[in-house]
Amino acid sequence: MSVPDYMQCAEDHQTVLVVVQPVGIVPEDQFFRIYKRIASVAQVSIRDSQRNLYIRYRHHYLPENNDWGDFQTHRKVVGLICVTTCGSGKEWPQTSERFHGQKEVFGATLYDSRLLVFGLQGEIAEQQRTDVAFYPSYDDCPDVEKKVEDFVESIFIVLESKRLDRATDKSGDKIPLLCVPFEKKDFVGLDTDSRHYKKRCQGRMRKHVGDLCLQAGMLQDALVHYHMAVELLRSVNDFLWLGAALEGLCSASVIFHYPGGTAGKAAGRNPSAAQGQAADAGKRHRPGAQEVLIDPGALTTNGISADTSSEIGRAKNCLSPEDIIEKYKEAISYYGKYKNAGVIELEACVKAVRVLAIQKRAMEASEFLQNAVYINLGQLSEEEKIQRYSILSELYYLIGFHRKSAFFKRVAAMQCVAPTIPEPGWRACYKLLLETLPGYSLSLDPKDFSKGAHRGWAAVQMRLLHELVYASRRMGNPGLSVRHLSFLLQTMLDFLSDQEKKEVTQSLENYTSKCPGGMEVITLPDGLRLHPVPFTKLPIVRSVKLLDLPVSLRPHKQKGLMENSMSTKSPFIYSPIIMHNRGEERNKKIDFQWVQGDVCEVQLMVYNPMPFELRVENMGLLTSGVEFESLPAALSLPAESGLYPVTLVGVPRTAGNITVNGYHTSVFGVTSDCLLDSLTSVRTSGCLVEVIPSLPRLQLSTSLPRSAHPLQPSKEELSSSVSVQLFNGETQQLTITLENIGSEDLETLEITSKISNTKERLFGEFLIRLDFSGGENLLQDLMTVNGISVTGLPISSPLRQVLKPRAETRPPGSESSKTDYNHVKMLEAVMTFKYSGGAGKVEGYYRDLTLGLHVDVEPSVFFTRVSTLPATSTRQCHLLLDVFNSTEHELTVSAQNNQDLVLHASECQRMAIQVDKFDFDTLPQPDQETVRYTSLKLLEEERLHAQASMINSTLGITWDIISFGEASVEGVLNQLVLDHLQLAPLQWDVMVNGKPCDCDIIADCKVGDAVPLEVKLTNRSKNTVGPFALTVVPFQDYQNGVQNYDLQDAVTFIGSNTFYIDTVNPSEESLCLGALLFLYSGDFYLNIKFQDDSVGKEPGAGQGKELPLSWFGLPSIHIRAQEAPMEAGA
Repeated sequence: MSVPDYMQCAEDHQTVLVVVQPVGIVPEDQFFRIYKRIASVAQVSIRDSQRNLYIRYRHHYLPENNDWGDFQTHRKVVGLICVTTCGSGKEWPQTSERFHGQKEVFGATLYDSRLLVFGLQGEIAEQQRTDVAFYPSYDDCPDVEKKVEDFVESIFIVLESKRLDRATDKSGDKIPLLCVPFEKKDFVGLDTDSRHYKKRCQGRMRKHVGDLCLQAGMLQDALVHYHMAVELLRSVNDFLWLGAALEGLCSASVIFHYPGGTAGKAAGRNPSAAQGQAADAGKRHRPGAQEVLIDPGALTTNGISADTSSEIGRAKNCLSPEDIIEKYKEAISYYGKYKNAGVIELEACVKAVRVLAIQKRAMEASEFLQNAVYINLGQLSEEEKIQRYSILSELYYLIGFHRKSAFFKRVAAMQCVAPTIPEPGWRACYKLLLETLPGYSLSLDPKDFSKGAHRGWAAVQMRLLHELVYASRRMGNPGLSVRHLSFLLQTMLDFLSDQEKKEVTQSLENYTSKCPGGMEVITLPDGLRLHPVPFTKLPIVRSVKLLDLPVSLRPHKQKGLMENSMSTKSPFIYSPIIMHNRGEERNKKIDFQWVQGDVCEVQLMVYNPMPFELRVENMGLLTSGVEFESLPAALSLPAESGLYPVTLVGVPRTAGNITVNGYHTSVFGVTSDCLLDSLTSVRTSGCLVEVIPSLPRLQLSTSLPRSAHPLQPSKEELSSSVSVQLFNGETQQLTITLENIGSEDLETLEITSKISNTKERLFGEFLIRLDFSGGENLLQDLMTVNGISVTGLPISSPLRQVLKPRAETRPPGSESSKTDYNHVKMLEAVMTFKYSGGAGKVEGYYRDLTLGLHVDVEPSVFFTRVSTLPATSTRQCHLLLDVFNSTEHELTVSAQNNQDLVLHASECQRMAIQVDKFDFDTLPQPDQETVRYTSLKLLEEERLHAQASMINSTLGITWDIISFGEASVEGVLNQLVLDHLQLAPLQWDVMVNGKPCDCDIIADCKVGDAVPLEVKLTNRSKNTVGPFALTVVPFQDYQNGVQNYDLQDAVTFIGSNTFYIDTVNPSEESLCLGALLFLYSGDFYLNIKFQDDSVGKEPGAGQGKELPLSWFGLPSIHIRAQEAPMEAGA
């Protein structure tokens, strides 16, 4: 016997073997259809008996195996069922002859046989024969199962008769010697009368009877016979048959202990038989549990003792589970002594393993299997080797040795494509390799490799994946090769050496050049689905961050609309549950918005783990929620690059909430969709962002260069910034160009400006004046050029009086003086362009364009000291300014109606400017509400600023270096100077001969003529003044410090020289009239003095003493009296 039956199990020892074979030409599908129906009759209850007969069917059985039927009766073919097709009566003789020829093959052992004829009708079919059954067709054969049951009962009758015949003790008859095929030549010439020979014959016959009893359903009798055979055979050292007796004892004990069977998964071969065994287990074996040890001489023909009092125990002949294994070991050791019993030994190992699997004794089972591996069965065909390794794999799996099972399964796969096979079975090899994956803890689903640490031996797994790649290529399926190679590269990347990484990627590129890899699911013919393998490690992504739009493009919500929407959607009702839900929503949603139609950015921090440059093509975003146009990028990452920022862009085409689900790449010809949900190690701050409707998009450009540094005091982000360097007081034009580069029309535009916080005190204003010429067309074409000027920063030395000594105490050109005025100040302002339009405006959104203006102010002209001198006119005065040139250039200072003053670098000179006094009362006054809610200090500062602005505009001081600018005296004006520059509240006008006398005007008159004198008082104050007394005193000035007031003989008054002015109300005038007569020629001066009326007729007569003297600044009057010309006739 050279071919083992790997599917055998211990309970097969109680079955009878029936061979079912086709005779003639029978369609294969029809034959197996009938065979399946026949095999369903695996258990038959014998009539008039409590016993069952179990049948094992085979459609192919080697006749040489039948020769071992005496050794183990379950190997003997006792029944034959032939299936044939016969279309006419002419074919019947030939069919019958074939049937008889088939019976002759197993004729020596057959108990009975049957022929099932399909398709024959007529006279022949109507004959009544017990060994032949006729059926019209394969579809019309309802009683096949009944015929088989009758056939099995006939087999039982023969079996029972043989059992009884062999079991009856015929001491007078000579017991024949049962032999296995290879023993027959060894027993030629032996002494058949020796006691040793007789014991051998008796022992073998007892063992044979035990087999028959086991097949006939008499378990207890079989145990008794096996025990007796063991004793007899052991005494004569008949090891081969002793092993068989021990194995029979083990099989009977297994049947008793495990009524459900030991076939395990193999039971699937015959499910109906397994169900029948399980269902009838109680009937067969539970009564057997009450069977007792019976003396062989007390056995009746029915196998049951007539005297029940002889029961002395409960199944004492049955081995315990532990003893079963020991006896199996002993039997196998005996089999091992015989080279020709290799098949018997191998099958015994398989049976023992199945028993140990039920007992959950895996380690002992592995020892049996290890022994089975080394059993030499001679020259096996490649198909037999594949079968042997496959069964070993199944058995190892049965005992829980999954990796060992996978090893033998892989060996079987390699055997399918052995070099000795003319046509290698690559498909069978591939299928077997797939079955080895679980044993090596390998799954073809890449998701299983993202859960925790790596499981299994990576080196073995890589080898297996390489074999899958090669097998799929030899199968002619390059798509499978690409999928397996992609899986190898993705899941085993950490275990590949640098050289292996290069080799695998080169192979992958070769495969993908013929069949690109994608994200589709590959379904194999057996239904196995191979999931796509995204390259999440090529490159490795560490973090994903959604970026806000640039500052100039960020949308803002109108505050009023935002408040209204919040009030309608969420009334303030405190609830911790609501707050919790809102918190979760905030965690999911990013707090900025994207805009429909604008390019949006997502930043990925990636890493190239490969030892060579990695080229990633067609890398873009995977999104959901809104229509999104991804703009793919191609990048090249250097070898082992470290973290490398990559920005992926796209344009949302509709509004709504968009979710960034992941990214897609194309690497080595494999397209991958990498989802963030499966990348647990990727850090992200959120992937959900709102896309608002589209808005216009303005682009800003200026005539000034961009600033190299941001605005220092400003905390806000700016769209752009420009910088300029100016001298203090210089003005430069700034041109700003706005262009609508978006797809939406601009509907609203608001422009504002503000000065950033600065610690410097500004004297004057830092203004941004917007000159919108043609501004009504700005929203239509946005092409208007707007002149924006930065007006002069007239910055003086604001802290001079506190921090610096007086300028006259040191030389103006000294180094210390130079450094005091040499520091550069910085001024900053921000212009904001707020605009909106399109669908975004309807939703209440707008955009801001912010332009930062950085001005470095270099010092130009400083006024180190200011003072005043009275002028000849009471309405004028002289303003004295000490001007210091703090620049490194020659500088020209100009003022209105004044000569230019040239200053060298770091030079200081005095400038005198004659100015009209100022009427500060004409300045606008704050209203009562402003006065009520504003501090006195602030009101005073505003008043002084207004006065200084009036003075600056009047003076018009400018300077000219390489550029032109203005200068301001605001910072150096003190109250005394302001008082001197202010026009007096009481305005005095003096007229001589009808002409005003002021500003060094000389009034001419004739000697002897009366000269009229008018003095007019205008009350510009807010209070009533007067009464006053004015006295006119004439004198002469000799210009040498001597003044002559004794002019009684030279000047006389017509009337009184004293004028009395009554009370003058605000804004009213009072006029005093008088006359003088000059008796001599010469230059005379009139000095008008105030005198009090000591009588004090009016209550307010003394009020003049309370008024400041500056209010009574009457002009000095110069009169030149000339002789009258002589008449011509005199």
